[in-house]
Formats: sequence, C-alpha cells, structure tokens
Amino acid sequence: MSMSILEGIKSPADVRRLSREELRTLSQDIRERLIDVCSRTGGHIGAGLGVVELTVALHAVFETPADQIVWDVGHQGYPHKLLTGRNDRMETLRQEGGLSGFLKRTESEYDTFGAGHAATAISAALGMAAGRDVMGESFKAVAVIGDGSLGSGLAYEGLNNAGHSDRDIIVVLNDNEMSIAPNVGAMHKYLTSIQRNPLYNRLRSRIGDLVDSAPQPFQSAGTLLRKWEESVKSFLTPGVLFEELGFRYFGPIDGHDIDALMDTFAAVREMNTPRLVHVITQKGRGFPAGEHGEKWHALPPGHDPATGKQITVSTGNPAYTAVYGKGLAEIGAERRDVAVITAAMPGGTGTAAFAKAFPDRFFDVGIAEGHGVTFASGLATRGVRPIVTIYSTFLQRAYDNIIHDAALQKLPVIFAMDRAGLVGEDGETHMGLYDIPYMLTVPNMTVTAPKDGTEMLGLLRAAVEHTDGPFSLRYPRDTSPDVPAAMSEIPATPYATWEVLRKGKEMAILAVGTMVGPSVAAAEALAAEGFDVTVVNCRYMKPYDEVTLAAILADHTHILTVEEGVAMNGFGAFISSIIHRQSPQVRTAVHGVPDKIVYAAPRKKQLASLGLDAAGIADRVRALHESEALAG
Repeated sequence: MSMSILEGIKSPADVRRLSREELRTLSQDIRERLIDVCSRTGGHIGAGLGVVELTVALHAVFETPADQIVWDVGHQGYPHKLLTGRNDRMETLRQEGGLSGFLKRTESEYDTFGAGHAATAISAALGMAAGRDVMGESFKAVAVIGDGSLGSGLAYEGLNNAGHSDRDIIVVLNDNEMSIAPNVGAMHKYLTSIQRNPLYNRLRSRIGDLVDSAPQPFQSAGTLLRKWEESVKSFLTPGVLFEELGFRYFGPIDGHDIDALMDTFAAVREMNTPRLVHVITQKGRGFPAGEHGEKWHALPPGHDPATGKQITVSTGNPAYTAVYGKGLAEIGAERRDVAVITAAMPGGTGTAAFAKAFPDRFFDVGIAEGHGVTFASGLATRGVRPIVTIYSTFLQRAYDNIIHDAALQKLPVIFAMDRAGLVGEDGETHMGLYDIPYMLTVPNMTVTAPKDGTEMLGLLRAAVEHTDGPFSLRYPRDTSPDVPAAMSEIPATPYATWEVLRKGKEMAILAVGTMVGPSVAAAEALAAEGFDVTVVNCRYMKPYDEVTLAAILADHTHILTVEEGVAMNGFGAFISSIIHRQSPQVRTAVHGVPDKIVYAAPRKKQLASLGLDAAGIADRVRALHESEALAG
C-alpha cells in the first residue's frame, strides 16, 4: 500500500516542496485523516474541515515558523496540527496528556498564540508585529479570524488599531457564515452581500465574457474593463469597510481553490502595510454525513462519520443542559415577560427549544458577551425578565458589564452559567472554575448552585421571581443525578436558604452544587468508621442562610467547605471569613480546586484527581480529624 502525501509531511518545509496538484491531494488526505481521528477522539471537526485548503496554502507560501500565523479560537487548528509535526499524535487529541483541542504555545513552535476564546487573533498578531518592529526583526504576522468573530468588539478594536498603525500585518478573514451557529448581526449581512449581490455578479460575468471573447487588438480595452470592474467592486463589496479602516482589501476568494489562495498569498506577502484577504469557505466541507455547519461543529468520541450519530447511545439521565433547556421553554410558556439571550450558542446552551417556541423573545447576539449583558440590562429596565445563558468560561469576558450595567443599577438580570466547574476534554481554555469568586464579589448579586436538575429548575423559578438585583445560577457539563418533573410542578427554591441533608455532630460539610451528592456519599462511608458528619446543601452561596449557619456553628467545632471551583476567593474563603467573625473558636477548612491549571482529561478523572469525589472528600475529613488529634 502506497504512503499518502500526508504521511510524508513532517513539517511545513515539506509542504513547500510539493506541486500544486500534490497540494490538492494533500488536502484530501487531511480531510480523510480528520474525519477518521475525530470519529474516535471527538472534537471540533466542522471548522477544521472548512479550512483545509486555506491551511495548506498558508504553510506553502509563508515561511513558518519564522512567519507567525495566529489562528483565532483554535477550532480551525486541526489541519495546522497535521502539517506541523503532530500527525502521528493526532490519536491523542483531547486526551489526557495528549494533543490539546486548541492551540498551545507549549505544544509546538508553530502555535504562536494560545486561543480558546474568539476574536483574539488580530490583537495578538498586531502585538507580534509591533514586537518585531521594536526588536528589529523581519517576519510576517498573519491573523486568521472567522467571520463569526467579527461580531466581537475585540476584533473591531484590533482592526481599528492595526489599520491605524500602518504596520506590516495580514488579516485572513475566513468567511463561512458560521461561528458555532449561523452568524447573526449587521457584519454578517455585510459580508454575505458580495456573494448575493446580483448586480455585481452580473457585471462581473458580463465583463469576463467580453474580455475573453475580445479580438487581440482589443485586449488593452479588456484591461480597462477589468480596472473598471475593480472600481465597481469597491462600491459593491465588503472591501469598502476594511479599506476605510486602513487595510488594503483582497477578495472575496474561493477558500477551497489552492491556486487562487496561493497566488493571492504570494502577492500579499510581498507588501508591508495592513492588508486583509477575504476567503469564502464552507464549514464541515467533506463530512460524510453532510456539510451541516452547526450540527457538525463539534462531535463527541465514538460517532459514525457516515451519519454523525453516536455508535453507542446513552440511556442514562439527561444532561443538565437538556434539563435546563426544557425547563426554560416551559417557564417561557408560563410568562410572557421572560426573554433569553445567548452568545452564538443556542444549541450548546440548550436554548434552541426556547428560540423555536418564542423567537420574538430570543436574542442571539453573536460572539459578543459584553454586549449581551448590557443588552439584557436594557431589557430589564422595561420590565422584561432577561435570562443570559452563556458558558461560565465565556461570561468572564463580560465582567465589567455584569458589575457596571447590571449590578450597580440593581437590575434583575439572570445569569445561567452552563459548563460551570470542570469541563473534561475541552481543557483549560474552557474551564468554568472562576465564576463563584467573580460572582461573589459583585454587589447586589445572588449566587446559587443546585445539587441536581430539580433544584436547578427551582432556582431558575426563584431567579425569575426575584426582582431585587441580578441573580446567577451555575450548573455543570454533566448528567443530572435525577430526572426532574415538569417545570409547572417545581416550586421556587426558597430564597437565601440552605438544606441540612444529614445531621451529625462536631464536623459539618458545607457543600455547594455538584459537591452535595459526593459529600453525602462521603458522610455515609465515614459513618461506618465512626465519624458522624453533618452535610449541608449550600444552594444559596450569597446571600447565605444565616439561621442555618448559626445553628451549625452552635453544634459543630469543625467545618469543611467543598466546591467545584477554585478554592482561592471562592465560597469556602467567603464563608470562612464570616465564621471567623461570628465563631472564632470553630475551625474551618476549604476543599476545592487548587491554584493551578487543570488540563484536559475525562471529567470523572479530573474530579477524582482533585479529591472532589466521595472518596476524596472522605479522605479530607479523615486527614482533618488526624491533624486535630495530633494537635490535641
């Protein structure tokens, strides 16, 4: 069996030795390899399949790694990994100790800038270009950014600064009309106008016919016609905006045409002022089950590429996201004042059902989390009950808006934070470990976490009924331990209350959210050893249950707090300071995620390694008991 061209690629230098016909074959090899590997490892396959030819052309023209290519987000980075010496390790993609699902500076010299969140590429590449000029170096800086990221304010800030700088920087706009879901907003409409503008397309077709059929003596007239076509294009294409921002515009170009890409990049590489290459690609191109951009954005391990479906279908309880989405749609039916806001992820956040049922009350703002929060705050001023549903890791990007626009004005904006806590194979860029500290510090903010799906819906109802300031609710990327009833049967969880699940003495565990179940299991295991441990479900972290806390402090000498989030400045630190003021004789200990980066691994393994499962919590209780015995 003959070796594929891809198998012979050890670095981009090998790519640069290939003919254009061989580059086209290489592109097909890459697609086949990605489809095969991701069917076993899972991953963000859609974006990678869409940028195969683009990636090949970039590495064929630019002198990487000397030239710096900055890939936005990292979803686009799988073909790049295959061409930069990592093909033989692709089977470890998103596995513990394996290749990252995103780009990572410590993984390869070709990964010039780590990225897991959108719209960073232009700013980073401009910083590299400025650093090059300061240090007297000579290389090209290229930012590859998806059109979905242009909905983010950070991208505009980078474009504005880069165009004004007049530095040697290239921006490649990968236009596939998608981020994760189909793009929204004025920029999306602006970019797609060229592909659908009948006047320009008719003019271009007619000019081509005239030039191609013109006799030899009239070829110079054909050149004039082509120049006139370029003038017309400047009025009818997206280039006008970028030209006004200080970029020389090239495009739009077929992003699957190796010849057009290489010719354009070769010409652009020789220039030294800001330029933007607009490339049209198709997300999910070549996927056997069909080129459905959002559906195949990311797939879990163990799917059949021919259908996109899981080979082994789970028959367990529903995921928290599914429970939330169903309850959200049901509460939307109950109340006409409920509206939902998400940031380019209606499918991933479970909000698609609400969007389908109530399209006039559903707002996908694109990759613009800060705008989404301030927009929701504006809705709240008119009596609407806005529910901002965004991954915990992405809501970090809107922190100023949460404080300034929602909290300081005591507006009743609800923040439903999906993927809170450990996120398994998605890795460090998507960890939702920081929302407890960042929400606890916000004035007027209610901070909550449910122990199961039913309590999540009870807290959601409580949030909708709460009108005295913003309200946050966190839930994990995991299966719910229960199967909740219909939303109509679930009452609001009483405000600022805890729940004593097991009554013991001396030692009490104050558990938050996902840690409640493991804490109860740990207490049951410890009971067989003679430890009588109280377990409290601290579903409201702020405001806390003053009555229950006082009762616990009166009956116990030791408190252990347990949370699935960073221990530094988290719930444990917060409540320990209160306990110290009220009952300084009570000893407290905090159990959570330590001050370190947590890398990709199965979620269950991450929890166990951090001592955040029943066994780990029990071990911590034993260790505390032993340390006290030694001290006593």
